[in-house]
Amino acid sequence: MLSPIQKANLNFILIGLFKIRMIGFVRARLMEYTEQKTVIKIPLNRRTSNHLGSMYFGALATGADVTGAWIAFDYLARTKKPVSIVFKDISAEFMKRADGDVYFTCLDGPAVLQAFNDTIADGERKNIELMVTATVPSKYQNEPVATFKMTLSMRYKAR
Repeated sequence: MLSPIQKANLNFILIGLFKIRMIGFVRARLMEYTEQKTVIKIPLNRRTSNHLGSMYFGALATGADVTGAWIAFDYLARTKKPVSIVFKDISAEFMKRADGDVYFTCLDGPAVLQAFNDTIADGERKNIELMVTATVPSKYQNEPVATFKMTLSMRYKAR
């Protein structure tokens, strides 16, 4: 019998294989998942590192993207509602080199669920700003190496 995090990670891996292949390419893993918090880990390896030995921007952007959107994608899969989910914009601030395995954390789950339910209720597009923090615990503990602000846009598509 699989635990809830194992089931969620299996779903996460399958999405990485068949729908959003960058998740699979960077070998992202779901480390923690609740309706309040999502934590995803991307290992620093030959696929994700740049010529300076730190994480490549594309891998960092992938981590921020999937961490911010995961709760909406999971809720979409569970409810089977026709809601389109896309990022409208992104801004990032880099404080330190991401020179180890990077953990991406988003604490905006309740806002995502509220916007998801609101767009189903009224059919109007909902835009919410999400914050994702990237850390390298093996080197810097909980000190952020980067932060990402992204606008998640959702809209119910009536059939």
